[in-house]
Amino acid sequence: MQQTKINDFHEIISGRRSIRKYDPSVKISRDEMAEMIEEASLAPSSVNLQPWRFVVIDTPEGKDTLAPLAKFNQVQVETSAAVIAVFADMNSLDFLDEIYDKAVVEGLMPADVRNQQVPAIRGLLETMSKEQFKDMNLIDAGLVSMQLMLVARAHGYDTNPIGGYEKDKIAEAFDLDKDRYFPVMLLSIGKAADKGYQSVRLSVDTTTVWK
Repeated sequence: MQQTKINDFHEIISGRRSIRKYDPSVKISRDEMAEMIEEASLAPSSVNLQPWRFVVIDTPEGKDTLAPLAKFNQVQVETSAAVIAVFADMNSLDFLDEIYDKAVVEGLMPADVRNQQVPAIRGLLETMSKEQFKDMNLIDAGLVSMQLMLVARAHGYDTNPIGGYEKDKIAEAFDLDKDRYFPVMLLSIGKAADKGYQSVRLSVDTTTVWK
């Protein structure tokens, strides 16, 4: 059953909680999940490379595979509508031509600009070390993950970002090349069974300097 959408942006950001227990009767259709991922993928990324990749774990079999890899997050795995594993694709540069060609076809970029930018971008990124490239991709995958949490909230669902899981095993467990796909986080998603906890934030005076 699709939830009532929230259109108040302040409510979306101020009402977000890290929810650990969900109503297991509430499912999310794959069409709606795809819609949310598509909306989240409007997040920015370095040179628009979009290095994020998702594994949506929404079947009993998938959750059985995930459960032993997320031992301290069993409630989220068991009760959520799905757990989304977010990865950074270390082969994201392979999609450079496809992305920029599509921009030309859709009239968003002149062909001469594409022909100038693609070789320049490839040349720049190919000079980066593996660690530098991974760091860039991780930042971008973090951006899409945060956007996905807000999109889910706008769709009437709740989420919990999870960092405590077997990162060295997650890719292979879901038939991915662990040298190519670097784990970023798990996101449980569903309809909250409780209100979650409010939390405090450091003041702007503490976190910010003005120059």
